[in-house]
Amino acid sequence: MNTASENKDFQPKKTGFIFTKHTPKEQSIFDRLFEVFQELITHTSGDFDEAMDWLRQLDEEYQLTTEDYTLDDFVQELKDRGFIREEFKPDGKNGTKGDGKGGTSITEKLERSLRKRALEQIFGKIKRSGAGNHKTKYHGVGDEQAGEFRNYQFGDALERISMTESLRNAQINHGIGDFHLTENDLVVEETMYKAQMSTVLMIDISHSMILYGEDRITPAKKVAMALSELITTRYPKDTLDILVFGNDAWPIKIKDLPYLNVGPYHTNTVAGLQLAMDMLRRKRNTNKQIFMITDGKPSCLRLPDGRYYKNSNGLDEYIVNKCYMMARQARKLHIPITTFMIASDPYLQQFVDHFTEANHGKAFYTGLQGLGEMIFTDYENNRRKKLR
Repeated sequence: MNTASENKDFQPKKTGFIFTKHTPKEQSIFDRLFEVFQELITHTSGDFDEAMDWLRQLDEEYQLTTEDYTLDDFVQELKDRGFIREEFKPDGKNGTKGDGKGGTSITEKLERSLRKRALEQIFGKIKRSGAGNHKTKYHGVGDEQAGEFRNYQFGDALERISMTESLRNAQINHGIGDFHLTENDLVVEETMYKAQMSTVLMIDISHSMILYGEDRITPAKKVAMALSELITTRYPKDTLDILVFGNDAWPIKIKDLPYLNVGPYHTNTVAGLQLAMDMLRRKRNTNKQIFMITDGKPSCLRLPDGRYYKNSNGLDEYIVNKCYMMARQARKLHIPITTFMIASDPYLQQFVDHFTEANHGKAFYTGLQGLGEMIFTDYENNRRKKLR
């Protein structure tokens, strides 16, 4: 029996939130410089020397380094940590410019860091999930719990029986004194079918992607790096293929993304769509889709004899009709095309509208700022349904 003094001395445990003043996380000089350096190396398409030239100018203006830690120390630490390496010619001479300064290139470790950084910038910090497949709205045999229960039916696998819910039913139905478990007490938890997704990302690298003083290729490149990191870490059973299109179209590897740049090309949208559909035909997945990032009108075709037919003046009817034909062909193959148009010209929007109607796909007219968020949202929405 507790005495009055014991009750008086008893102090209940305090619960609740404790609010303190926010203390920013301190960064080392290397970490601060590394953040800036990664942005610069992305803009310069992997050109280390150009990125360092920009970093020196920023250092002169904003005093990013100190007497104890200089840019030379930063470069050495990049080497020590395996982010960059010196390249040597077969004759033993380093460098490729013949200026005696040596040649420096970025490593696979830095390429991975750039993809991870792009994902964090655009999509937020997303933790790796276990199974990494796509849920659909269809219930049935699967291995992802849906949180819904139904009565046990003959033929249901024993491992799908929810013992907690079944024992609860038995207690309610029969009481504790005469506790027993019958078939009518058993319930199973519904699971979700899982569907893998095969995606082809098309990136326009025509000359217009850097025209008019606006860098459009760098945001597109960041989106590609982020999407590739998202799929390989969170949905590893999905597939992502990336292609670029200018006068022609060709596939690129994920590791090549930091070095992606525009060229003196027209826009051969048809070639890009042909290659994308060829890639998806080889995939066994039911769910297939194409994401296309472009800022310009289709202005180029390759003729059967190998010559190029080009017309940059307005919308060429011959080229446009070929695009519509490809859109309808993709629809017959159950491949929806989502177009992300990063230009606002009304006549281009009219073309995209007709193209989207022919494919029964989707189109987004977006600025560069919201491009990544739109692609992420669309990808996440598509993974919740079965594309037909």
